[in-house]
Amino acid sequence: MRRIVLATAATVSGIVLLLSLKPTTDPNAAQAAGAIPQQTAGAQESAQGGAAAAGSGTVTGRVAQTQYGPVQVRLTMSGGKVTKAEAVQAPSGGTSTQKTELAVPKLNQEAVAAQSADIDAVSGATYTSAGYKQSLQSALDQAKAAGGSATGSSTGGGSGNGGGKASAPAAQARTVSGSVAQTQYGPVQVRITVSGGKITKAEAVQAPSGGTSSQKTALAVPKLNQEAVAAGSADIDAVSGATYTSTGYKQSLQSALDQVGG
Repeated sequence: MRRIVLATAATVSGIVLLLSLKPTTDPNAAQAAGAIPQQTAGAQESAQGGAAAAGSGTVTGRVAQTQYGPVQVRLTMSGGKVTKAEAVQAPSGGTSTQKTELAVPKLNQEAVAAQSADIDAVSGATYTSAGYKQSLQSALDQAKAAGGSATGSSTGGGSGNGGGKASAPAAQARTVSGSVAQTQYGPVQVRITVSGGKITKAEAVQAPSGGTSSQKTALAVPKLNQEAVAAGSADIDAVSGATYTSTGYKQSLQSALDQVGG
C-alpha cells in the first residue's frame, strides 16, 4: 500500500513539473517576440520608399570628361523639381577658369529654369557646356529613377521638358522691368519674369560696358541673375570687384519687385 502511495505522489509531481516548464518553451510566445522587429524593419523600408517617391534630396550626375577637364553637376530636388543646380567639378587653370566663371552660373540658372538638360550652350565655353549637359542629364535620370521626375508632373496634362511650363501657371507668368539705376560706370536695368509669385528668371537689359566695365559686367551679371532667382528678393550679395554694378542691379531689381507687389 505504501508503494502505491509513493508511486502516485511521484507521478503527480512529474506532471506538475512539466506544466510549470511549458510557458517558457511555448512556440507561440517565441513567434510573438520575433514579430516586433520584423514589423519595425518593414516600416523603415516603407518610410525610405516614401522619401524616394517624394523626389526630394540631392543627386550628383556622372563625371563628364571634356577636352579641358571634367565636369560634374549636382542637383537639389524638392517635390520632383530641380530647385538648385551647381557644378561640383569644372575646367580650371588659365583661360579655363575665366570661361568656367562665365559659363557655369548661366548653365546653373538655365538648368533650374528648364527643369531638363535641354539648355543652350554658353558662347565661348562649348566644351564645358556640353559636359555640363551630359552630367546634368545623368543626374536627372537618377532623380527620375528614384521616383522624382524633374521634367514636370504628368498630372497636369503635360509631359517632357514643358510639362511644368505649359500648364496653367505659365499663363500667369509676368515680365516686369525695373527702373533704370544710374551708376558711376553706366546705367543698370533689370527685367524679371515672375510666375506663381516667384522669380523664375532675372536678366540685366542694361549694364555698364566698354573697357574693363564689359569684363566686370560679364562676370557680375550672371551671378546677380542667379542670386535674384534663388533669393526671390533684392536682398542679394554684391559681386566682388563690381560694387557699383551690383548696387545698381539691386536698385533696379527692387523697383521691378515693387511693381509686381503692386
